[in-house]
Amino acid sequence: MAAFAATRCVFLARVHLILCSTAVYAQLSSTFYDTRCPNPLWNDQLSSTFYDTSCPNLLSTVKSAVKQAVATEKRMGASLLRLHFHDCFVNGCDASILLDDSCSIQGEKNASPNANSVRGFDVIDTIKTQVEATCSGVVSCADILAIAARDSVVELGGPTWTVQLGRRDSTTANQSAANTNMPAFTLNLTGLISAFNAKGLSTQDMIVLSGAHTIGQARCSSFRNHIYDESNINTTFSTFQKYNCPTSSGDDNLSPLDVKTPTTFDNSYFKNLRSQKGLLHSDQELFNGGSVDCQVTTYSRNQKIFFTDFAAAMVKMGNISPLTGSNGEVRINCRKPNW
Repeated sequence: MAAFAATRCVFLARVHLILCSTAVYAQLSSTFYDTRCPNPLWNDQLSSTFYDTSCPNLLSTVKSAVKQAVATEKRMGASLLRLHFHDCFVNGCDASILLDDSCSIQGEKNASPNANSVRGFDVIDTIKTQVEATCSGVVSCADILAIAARDSVVELGGPTWTVQLGRRDSTTANQSAANTNMPAFTLNLTGLISAFNAKGLSTQDMIVLSGAHTIGQARCSSFRNHIYDESNINTTFSTFQKYNCPTSSGDDNLSPLDVKTPTTFDNSYFKNLRSQKGLLHSDQELFNGGSVDCQVTTYSRNQKIFFTDFAAAMVKMGNISPLTGSNGEVRINCRKPNW
């Protein structure tokens, strides 16, 4: 039996590697993978059916709340997606970003990449309250973040994917890690690749996840140097941006990351990069005569490939170091631990 099991694991591992290189992998992985075989990419304690019995209306509840929030403010879709990203890059996808400061916790909300920037906390609070009304103490805030991010993308016209569930919530935050782990808008291509690699994400993952900048906005302070001091930018585009971002004022003035279709999730972001219309320095680094130019070109020409790869990368990102089993807790209030 042991020999048979070992042979079976080897066979499934080979098939698993084949699936990794195909578009169907993102859709099949949650049901195909045999949990008796080690899997280096996916956390086999997460499951798309985790709440099917304990909270059967979870997905419809989150979807309805996200739909209403995005209808009220289109920008909220990008905010909820970004909230999930900023959570996962600091100690894993554990909802630590949602914790408020307290006597015992120095929260991540006031870390440099997040302060006066990340938003959508009220929407998550609303969803949590609605979920608690029917499934008290069952669904984690971390899972709500993951579902809300997916539903936000779909609501703005982007792809869908199967969200793996079963994460638990942290009881503490890590402001120091939030200050150092988030990829900065000042990074060059090498720095971006390294920042994503450190989280188990590939160069392709980095490129395709950057495509999330097809929605959302950035503050003047984050792109001022790019539009005034750098040459790899379309002159008409930079002149236009300078009206909203003067040299010495207007730090908090907002501009869309995708000037063409700022509230639609599509592949325009990559088209913009090829025209040197990336708003952030780190955006334009993806198409600046470097090793990833060809991948940007592929996504700019084929939205279907972008959508497929983005969905797969989001599942992969959502599996960064989750707390599962008896680790962590299921917070009753997403803003504070239960103790």
